[in-house]
Amino acid sequence: MAKAYVLMSCDLGSEKELISKLNSISEISEARGTFGLYDILAKVESDDEEKIQRAVTGVIRKLPEIRSTMTLTRSECEELFKPADKLINTMLGKNTSQAYVVIHTEKGREYEVLRNLGHIPEVKEADVVFGYYDVLCKIETETHKSLEKVITKAIRSLPFIKTSITLNVIEEQG
Repeated sequence: MAKAYVLMSCDLGSEKELISKLNSISEISEARGTFGLYDILAKVESDDEEKIQRAVTGVIRKLPEIRSTMTLTRSECEELFKPADKLINTMLGKNTSQAYVVIHTEKGREYEVLRNLGHIPEVKEADVVFGYYDVLCKIETETHKSLEKVITKAIRSLPFIKTSITLNVIEEQG
């Protein structure tokens, strides 16, 4: 399955309405408000890459509230990150603190970083992406304090990571 992540900046105060619009687009499997460099992150998935391109260029980018977008397309690397056994806490509703982390890696080391992220139980999803960043991962924990610890102590200490940006999910916006 083809996948892309769209990072968006939007008009101030339009986030809730925009997230609702985005979640009604069939190719969008998740749209969340975030704190950080971007206001909204949307995960776009389809069995057809052209459908993703049409959703991004023909629908998302044409929404008047969106000021700018950055699209990160996923590399086909599903076999390197297997999150199935990590979904238990999500299914039980225990993980209320969530964030996405976008990562710059040392050149040619993105797949090693992806494999290493697979050893961190709080990392529920991770992909090597093409675009400005190299890897994107989703983290879920029970508390904000534990989320902070995972990001600062586990992820940022992994080898081959040059820089990272954390986008904390805003629950009331998505």
